[in-house]
Amino acid sequence: MLHEPTKTKLYEMKLTGMAEAYEEQRAQPRSAELSFEERFGLLVERQWLWRENRALVARLRHARLKQPACIEDLDFSAARGLKRAVIDQLSPCDWVHQHQNIIITGPTGCGKTFVACALAHKACRAGHRVLYFYAPKLFRALSNATADGSLTKLLKKIAKVQVLVVDDWGLAKIDERQCREFLEILDDRHGQGSTVITSQFPVSAWHEVVPDPTVADAMLDRLIHNAHRVDMKGDSLRKH
Repeated sequence: MLHEPTKTKLYEMKLTGMAEAYEEQRAQPRSAELSFEERFGLLVERQWLWRENRALVARLRHARLKQPACIEDLDFSAARGLKRAVIDQLSPCDWVHQHQNIIITGPTGCGKTFVACALAHKACRAGHRVLYFYAPKLFRALSNATADGSLTKLLKKIAKVQVLVVDDWGLAKIDERQCREFLEILDDRHGQGSTVITSQFPVSAWHEVVPDPTVADAMLDRLIHNAHRVDMKGDSLRKH
């Protein structure tokens, strides 16, 4: 019989999903009732799903999201101020295709990071490359890259992703050099990628974080003019 050679060749061609489905069909007597086209279609479908799932795992690994959040798990209780209509609008990920940004603001512990990670996770599921940074760690990475000469490499890495998440913007003050480097990141992404920003501070207070008012204006111009706003409220969820 050709079962074993066929299975071996499928694995050697890295058609793992098809090989697994082939084994399952052989183990199910009712599969013989299906036509050739139906059985072959099921094999192809399994291979396609296997590749899609493997690619998703790789994208999520690359994204390094802080929380394993899914958009289906969001809490829309009135106390948080998170509106289902806004999330429903963002869920199809048209904002990624249109290179739009998302700004999520609210008090500490209200769930901003979870919402940002849920939207980023949805973008990964839609086939987009995502990268997450906790804001203070991003600026430390920029400083270290400047010191060891790898800044250009880091900036290129950030520019390549379709969605950049910067969590807890404004938590720590940044110097003028870091501001200029962050402005370069935003400039590279302007019209080319989407940026998700979370912050405890309202946008009106963001100028206080940036030492140079001119740089602050340029940064906000690139972030805000095409951004979706998600304003949250409520007590810290960490208490529970």
